[in-house]
Amino acid sequence: MSTAKIPSPEEVLAGAVFLFDKPSTWTSFDVVNKTRYLLSKYTEKKRIKLGHAGTLDPLATGLLILCAGKATKTIDRYQGMRKTYTGIIRVGGETASYDAETEVHAEYPIEHISHELIEEARQSFLGLIEQVPPIYSAIKVNGKRAYKMARKGEEVTMKTRQIEIYDFVIEKVALPHIHFTIECSKGTYIRSIAYDFGKKLQSGAYLFQLRREAIGDFNVKNAWEIDDFVDKVSSLIKE
Repeated sequence: MSTAKIPSPEEVLAGAVFLFDKPSTWTSFDVVNKTRYLLSKYTEKKRIKLGHAGTLDPLATGLLILCAGKATKTIDRYQGMRKTYTGIIRVGGETASYDAETEVHAEYPIEHISHELIEEARQSFLGLIEQVPPIYSAIKVNGKRAYKMARKGEEVTMKTRQIEIYDFVIEKVALPHIHFTIECSKGTYIRSIAYDFGKKLQSGAYLFQLRREAIGDFNVKNAWEIDDFVDKVSSLIKE
């Protein structure tokens, strides 16, 4: 839970940064919209500038940085920072979204998967690599959001992009689950890491659980829970 002091209305408008621990099932824009509504009442402004510095998928939890007022001009700086995630890859199945948001549509054997094969796969992701983002993503293809096209059953072709994996640690193996910690560059889709990891294991896989622990030096341990933030700011509005 955050112990950060809520900036004054004047400080918010001048430029403030808020750390949130995004709950599962909330979209990043849900957090933005909730916060914008609250800060608009707090600052007594009908419209306040507010944006997030890096989307988290609805099922993911963890650190979300929001920039308010003039601090929105610094969003690119936060987006460019290294990200640290913890999570679980589930092997033996694949989903269209590469995570648990959609149903498993294909199953594969996992009896052959050894610690040696897992280690070989892990090492193949370190450094600069080419990655194909999931079709269920907010990336625009021909001016349309890829996930909207995918949900309509339209054909979507995603272009590869270069990313960098600085560290990839296998924390625990309890098949079909593989627990991991990963530190990566801007633009990395952990869902694609999970999907590709399954291929490296000569099987299938999808992202079962994900939590963003840090963005640069900012840690989720210092972030606000949504309800706590609402209660705190609401109490200041009433005063």
